[in-house]
Amino acid sequence: MKDETPWGRQGRAIALLIAGVCAVYLILLAVGDKLGWSQRTLALFDLAALAGFGMALWLIYGLWRSSRNDRDPDVKD
Repeated sequence: MKDETPWGRQGRAIALLIAGVCAVYLILLAVGDKLGWSQRTLALFDLAALAGFGMALWLIYGLWRSSRNDRDPDVKD
């Protein structure tokens, strides 16, 4: 992919972050169910997954802002 944009690379990285957080979260839930972890421990992983998804949203917002500013430099935000 010679002519890929920086937005494409960053978008793929964000997609991998979302997929990775989801996969790790589901694996931890399955392991926790098999090992009988407490609800408190599982809630910690819920919060960690929520933080990962929140970070992905923040990165998506930053990507949107940078692509918008690069396309139309006259836009003042």
